[in-house]
Amino acid sequence: MPFLSAADEQAVRQEFAKLKGPVKITVFASELGGENNQQTVTLVREVAALSDQISVQVLNPLIEREQAQAYGVDVTPALAVEGAADYGIRFLGLPAGYEFANLIDSIIVASTGEPALSAATRDALDGLGADVTIKVFTTPT
Repeated sequence: MPFLSAADEQAVRQEFAKLKGPVKITVFASELGGENNQQTVTLVREVAALSDQISVQVLNPLIEREQAQAYGVDVTPALAVEGAADYGIRFLGLPAGYEFANLIDSIIVASTGEPALSAATRDALDGLGADVTIKVFTTPT
């Protein structure tokens, strides 16, 4: 059963008009990982089918251990969203519900290489003395 309705597909296609370059989504999922693993693969493939600029690679982290380690993935399901570079965009778990909009935004950001940040925010980030890892945790509603 598909995740996206026809209206959802149309809205995502409109957002994907903003894509400037190719995006690769690497999905780490294991058949042993439960229903969320397969749902994540299905959802990502549905999203990727809406633009010829998006490719999907599905890897089993139990088999492709070196790739999982290179991406910093140690749980499934997990996604890595990359454009011309790996900007460190990762999703752990099924990006559904409120997180779906973040997935679409992340694909656009990876494609353009430009996050939608204000000048003030960019200036504040430029003032940081070291790299910072930001982790956002959400719970289903």
